[in-house]
Amino acid sequence: MGLNRQIPARGLLFDNDGVLVDSDAAVTASWSRWAAEHDLVPAEVLAVVHGRRSADTVAALVPESRRAAATALIDRFELEDAGTVPAVAGAAELLASLPPAVWAVVTSGTPELAAARLRAAGLPLPGALVSGSDVRTGKPDPEGYLLGARLLGVPPEETVVVEDSPAGIAAGRAAGARVLGVGQRALGAGADVVVTDLTGLSWADGVLSVPADRLLQPGG
Repeated sequence: MGLNRQIPARGLLFDNDGVLVDSDAAVTASWSRWAAEHDLVPAEVLAVVHGRRSADTVAALVPESRRAAATALIDRFELEDAGTVPAVAGAAELLASLPPAVWAVVTSGTPELAAARLRAAGLPLPGALVSGSDVRTGKPDPEGYLLGARLLGVPPEETVVVEDSPAGIAAGRAAGARVLGVGQRALGAGADVVVTDLTGLSWADGVLSVPADRLLQPGG
């Protein structure tokens, strides 16, 4: 089975979607509805949404004159679908074990959407939350993770960013943090270590312990 992987971490910075909550089905439903409203191909839209702010995705797909209305529409659709979102395996147990001052959520979503999905999944709300509206530039820019580390009072290089998307992993690395990838989407995207989910992960005394049997990509 091998030994657990020990990763130094004075602070933990979690992405929300795909890391704490399994929102893939809700994202597919919401963005497919939105694509149909804008005469776009759902599969092509879904290929570019993960890890990005909705406004950034909309800006890449919709003419400027329609962007405000299009962003408001997808934000409404996602809130309507938030109640269907379950927790990622192991998320509830890990968060319940963490001191509130040790962890934050850094999401590309709105604060309302993040809170709605966390509540639907039965997960605690973080004491520190960085949303897409708190930064000038979304992932892969590191601004959100730098702000998250600052809210925890921890240098970014002493944090672990927990991410599932290539854009989020790039943001964590650019911030100088170690990056723990979650799920298949994280494979080959530059994370230090990739796990199947959060089952069995634990944190104590500045060290994140990752069970060997959860590793998809052990790293160096």
